[in-house]
Amino acid sequence: MARIIVVTSGKGGVGKTTTSANFSTALALRGFKTAVIDFDVGLRNLDLIMGCEKRVVYDLINVIQCEVNLNQALIKDKMCDNLFVLAASQTRDKDALTQDGVEKVLHELAAMNFDYIVCDSPAGIEVGALMAMHFADEALIVTNPEVSSVRDSDRILGILASKTKRAIEGQRPIKEHLLITRYNVDRVKQGQMLSMQDIQDILRIKLIGVIPESDVILQASNKGLPAVHITGSDVSEAYKDVVDRFLGESKPMRFVGASKKNLFQLIFGGK
Repeated sequence: MARIIVVTSGKGGVGKTTTSANFSTALALRGFKTAVIDFDVGLRNLDLIMGCEKRVVYDLINVIQCEVNLNQALIKDKMCDNLFVLAASQTRDKDALTQDGVEKVLHELAAMNFDYIVCDSPAGIEVGALMAMHFADEALIVTNPEVSSVRDSDRILGILASKTKRAIEGQRPIKEHLLITRYNVDRVKQGQMLSMQDIQDILRIKLIGVIPESDVILQASNKGLPAVHITGSDVSEAYKDVVDRFLGESKPMRFVGASKKNLFQLIFGGK
């Protein structure tokens, strides 16, 4: 049976879509049939990061409104045979998202033998975000090491615990995973960012990974390529570690120690 994972946070710009792209790609690379859905109706970006923006013909709203079937709207990833993208609409209103419509799409994906369905949530707590999380079995709570981001993530935890299908029906709670993105060890030491431990103390959910601040993210996004494909990069390794932990493997937390200084910094004492 397909597992539904929502990638969410209250604040915009923390790396939800980047995480959705990389997390789903890493699952597919491990051999799991995976679908990733963009719920940001009107402001879609997932297709850009996945490098399939020119191949979008039909979208999530077309399927919900029965204008096309799901097979017509799913885009097969060019680099992973078992990875599929369902884009958001750029022209429709978020009110076109309905609970019954989303449930229909998720049931159809499950019937197509998908192992994982990753829901890329928009920022905030409006209808797109609520629809993305409503049917979730698990949640990746994405946060940056700054107070406003952590506070908004705490608000999202409250919504996951009260307004989702599992909460309303009294089922087993959504399994929550904390993912810290844009983590810069040097800035943490200088007091410019919250530490990994600070964030865990505030949110009190299990840490699944730390993604280091890196230019690789921007470079990969501009190429329409999930960073996990950039073999050997710190971001690629960090996201692969996240998926390994998600699948139950024990992995040490990397990229959270002191960064190495280059020769210029060593000679001239730069920080």
